[in-house]
Amino acid sequence: MVPLAVRAFAARVLLGLPASVQRRLAGEPIRVDGQQLATEAQLILRLSPDRGPESSIEQARRQMRATTEVAGGRRIEPVATRELAIASAAGAIGARLYRPDGLPQPSPLLVYYHGGGWSVGDLETHDNVCRFLAVHASTAVLAVDYRLAPEHPFPAAVNDALAAFRYAAEHADSLGVDPTALAVGGDSAGGNLAVVVARLAAGDRRPPVFQLLIYLGADAVEVRPSRVLFGRGFLLTEERIQWFLDRYLPDRADRSDPRASPLYEPELHRLPPTYLATAGFDPLRDEGELLAARIAEAGVPVALRRFDDLYHGFANAVGIGRGGREAMLEIAGALRVGLAIGGAVSPATSRSAQRAPAR
Repeated sequence: MVPLAVRAFAARVLLGLPASVQRRLAGEPIRVDGQQLATEAQLILRLSPDRGPESSIEQARRQMRATTEVAGGRRIEPVATRELAIASAAGAIGARLYRPDGLPQPSPLLVYYHGGGWSVGDLETHDNVCRFLAVHASTAVLAVDYRLAPEHPFPAAVNDALAAFRYAAEHADSLGVDPTALAVGGDSAGGNLAVVVARLAAGDRRPPVFQLLIYLGADAVEVRPSRVLFGRGFLLTEERIQWFLDRYLPDRADRSDPRASPLYEPELHRLPPTYLATAGFDPLRDEGELLAARIAEAGVPVALRRFDDLYHGFANAVGIGRGGREAMLEIAGALRVGLAIGGAVSPATSRSAQRAPAR
């Protein structure tokens, strides 16, 4: 097997080549559903053929870490980190606080949930994602190491995710953050957890004022057209989606629960302003975009952005190539604006304004 360091170096070299050279290496352009896959994305797919579900959960977790080590690149500095243990009814939840150098206190905070089908991924696989968002959005980030399936099926991850957000709100002073400028966010399964937390914490004294959702899974029941169009050949396959669902939601009766499938949430109007990103060549694209439409119909401000030439997982590719990094720069900019606006019009601010005497 080729060592990880060699694979990482080769990936950086290939994705640093001129676009014309990449085009020759990638082959004929891939066009589906009126979209053309980015050249470097197509090259990555050629280097990373589809895999079927792993034979064991341990193998799947090792593969996730290895893939991230190749695609994530060098650590983004300067970001100070602090390991935390969050007390909960089920035991301690691991977490990591990121704070860019020079960030004033109290600062905004993004509570971030990693992707990985609720079964793989951890603080290390998404370390560079959190560093990138912290630096480029000028915010502190609290990454949450929630419990994973199949050892801890639904709703364990939801309970941990909610407990971590409430911990951040209750311990804002010790974290050096502004309790009126808290956001939730995540990618893939983490985006699913973020929107669920935003809904469950909507009635809290310090609810989220913004949510950042990156190619999330929103429907564990219905197979939508993008899962047919892109269910093979684009890294995240339909077979792997089902494999993840079977581990996180072994009881099929749970799959329509709004805490598992936010598309079935009846009170979407209680969500905060939202930025939702999808990828054009992602099996989960359609359910994410349908959720954005329904949130907008409920009267919540939503910015929907489809990166139509990318695929599921681009957030983890900030260290190599250009496409994933450019997309994440835009996403970080949206987070920065969303936190600034959300903090200025937080529920606490609104209540204070309503109590102020007329002049």
